Amino acid sequence: MSKKPNIAIVGATGVVGSTFLKVLEERDFPFENVYMMASAKSAGKTVTFKGKDYVVEELNEHSFEKDIDIALFSAGGSTSEKYAPIAAKCGVTVVDNSSQWRMDPEVPLVVPEVNADDIKWNKGIIANPNCSTIQAMVVLKPLHDKYTIKRVVYSTYQAVSGSGVKGISDLEEGLKGNDKCEAYAHPIAGNCIPHIDVFLENGYTKEEMKMINETHKILGDDTIKVTATTVRVPVFDSHSESINIEFEKPIDVDEVRETLANFPGIVVQDDPANNVYPLARNAAGTNEVYVGRIRRDFSVENGINLWVVADNIRKGAATNAVQIAEELIK
Repeated sequence: MSKKPNIAIVGATGVVGSTFLKVLEERDFPFENVYMMASAKSAGKTVTFKGKDYVVEELNEHSFEKDIDIALFSAGGSTSEKYAPIAAKCGVTVVDNSSQWRMDPEVPLVVPEVNADDIKWNKGIIANPNCSTIQAMVVLKPLHDKYTIKRVVYSTYQAVSGSGVKGISDLEEGLKGNDKCEAYAHPIAGNCIPHIDVFLENGYTKEEMKMINETHKILGDDTIKVTATTVRVPVFDSHSESINIEFEKPIDVDEVRETLANFPGIVVQDDPANNVYPLARNAAGTNEVYVGRIRRDFSVENGINLWVVADNIRKGAATNAVQIAEELIK
């Protein structure tokens, strides 16, 4: 792209949409014009970006007839299903944060540190993976390249911001002693709820199956055995994950630590003697993926345990999408 791109933010007033704007500003993303779009109920609101006020326009069939190069979508699956193809037909490249296109074989599913090359075969839509998958992929990729992953067991501890404003409100109210269940089947304050998204016939939740299927697609290897248990916890921001990995090749724990430390986007925090390990509160508001508690799993031949934490609204959503946009303009 020789000129600066014109960009559109779809879902500009939501939790992720407003973070798109923060991240674009922080990273000094180059653009000519920016268009703010959202549903009818948010249209007419004003959002401030780079010191300038923009009126949010209502998303419709004609929204992409203006000269737009890249559109960052975070407005839910049904909106993406309808409008992403319309945008793509108008020559816009859509980076979509919903789950709508992730498993479509025609659509690349991208974590830039891991599989940026897949961007090249996009046909107008690029999918942003699930938040809990993104942070895991950044960590798994360098280890898979070095030791070949045989099996992964995910246990996640996911923040309420992953459920948007309703999840945040449920926890805020719950901490005041008002049990609200707008986002969840049970009160979240003082609770761990092993139920994210809907339950499927196989007994897994949709969130668990997303992690399993997306791991295969992003790493380009369906032979890896993957299982997951995803849990919502009373934390506002940042998802934490216990990841247990079994490899084909022998591992050295110090070498694992070094491999991770040298990979882009990863910060190793692993000094248990001094109580240093990744924490959700420290990860909040940052774009990196933090890894610690790196230790051998003695129950299998080539196994390791990791504790992985990242801000789910940033690296798990907005930052990853902006990084994809940065790759597009390179």
